[in-house]
Amino acid sequence: MTENRNKTNILSRTLDRRTALKGLGATAAGLAVGPGFVRYAQAQSSEPIRIGFQAHRTGIGAAYGRWYERTTTAAAKLINDAGGINGRPLEIVTEDDGTDPKRGAEVVEKFANQHKVDVVFGTLFSHVVVGSAPTAGELKIPYYVVSEGYHVASGKLNRYVFQPGITDVKAQVSSMAPWVSSNLGKKVTMIFPDYAFGHDHRDFFTAAMQAQGGEVIQHVPIPPTESSFTRYLPQIPSETEVLYHVMVGPGVLTFVKELGEFYGGGGPKLFGFIDSLEAVDIASPGLEFLEGSHFWEGMPRYLQPDAPDYVKAYRDAVGIDDNGASKEDGKDVSTAAHMFGCWETLYVIKAAMESAGYQGPDDRAKLVEATEAMTEFAAGPEHPQGDKKFNGKIHQCFGHQNISQVADGRLNVVHTTSIEDGMYEPEADYTTQSL
Repeated sequence: MTENRNKTNILSRTLDRRTALKGLGATAAGLAVGPGFVRYAQAQSSEPIRIGFQAHRTGIGAAYGRWYERTTTAAAKLINDAGGINGRPLEIVTEDDGTDPKRGAEVVEKFANQHKVDVVFGTLFSHVVVGSAPTAGELKIPYYVVSEGYHVASGKLNRYVFQPGITDVKAQVSSMAPWVSSNLGKKVTMIFPDYAFGHDHRDFFTAAMQAQGGEVIQHVPIPPTESSFTRYLPQIPSETEVLYHVMVGPGVLTFVKELGEFYGGGGPKLFGFIDSLEAVDIASPGLEFLEGSHFWEGMPRYLQPDAPDYVKAYRDAVGIDDNGASKEDGKDVSTAAHMFGCWETLYVIKAAMESAGYQGPDDRAKLVEATEAMTEFAAGPEHPQGDKKFNGKIHQCFGHQNISQVADGRLNVVHTTSIEDGMYEPEADYTTQSL
């Protein structure tokens, strides 16, 4: 791993695991002693800060939703253990959106009008974000998503929507295309889900490979609710050197098994987004053909040998073992590459509320402006995935990406990109929109 992943802030240097857990609730150095920081005894109100968690408890995002919820619960507990937000306890109010855009919009409205939450947070699937964001804008309630889609940075949503805790697909694929082109091949076939998230992969990776002198010779879109994939695989041209796959939903295990059966141990080199295996045990029967293949990971599923103490503390807090599975049930595999975004986003909300001196809904505009004023997040207990830069004009963070290889049934990081590898020129400026 590069030295970038080992950068720490003042809170995390020389931390052992126990000290790291104690420090997880504190705000980053500099903000923690700023004028907006208030402990419980100084708070103007004893009422809790209420954050509406838009959860994918059911539908095609349920596996993610389960681990997003566990991560959110763990982070909220540590924030409260350390004094809450502006001296007030944090309360998470959860509603299931069914991974459905229409229901998602209804959930946002329910959060605002019935639950009276301060902000809404945690949405993953891009079609749900796109379907929910207009309601957040209409109701003028800050909406912090953990989605990866380019829809936030594109400027197509509104000033109340942020993605500060996880990078987007455009940055991810742009930073990895040079490595794929140099190490795996230049003729690529892409298999992706046929909706906004998959279309981001299609458009941005195709362009990124062209910039490296490669080409995507075939696109194979697949409906996200598909349960069998054999009929799509013959569309892969025989001259394909690299098969790029990113699949989501309950059929991912079937997809990778059928891919292995189709090639029978041969075929092109495989480069997948770990989405194709999130919540799936790599040791599952029928996945042996993945040995030696490569995957993108936002945060490594398996504990890496050089992991700093704050990463170990984070993993302890969310309840995953060294293999990235639940400590309670080794067969319950996490969505480690994504769920850290919930943890980091909650800490961004906390820091922004403290910077804004947030006391209630009347301060939402101040909260938006405080979030837009942020520029970077240091690696450490609050940002265990790594350090990040934040562009307040497009409401999007930029960070490191990991390329991991399957070896002896586990994923080992073989390359970590720099933040700059994935940065791009903004195409929008939300700060010009009225509040």
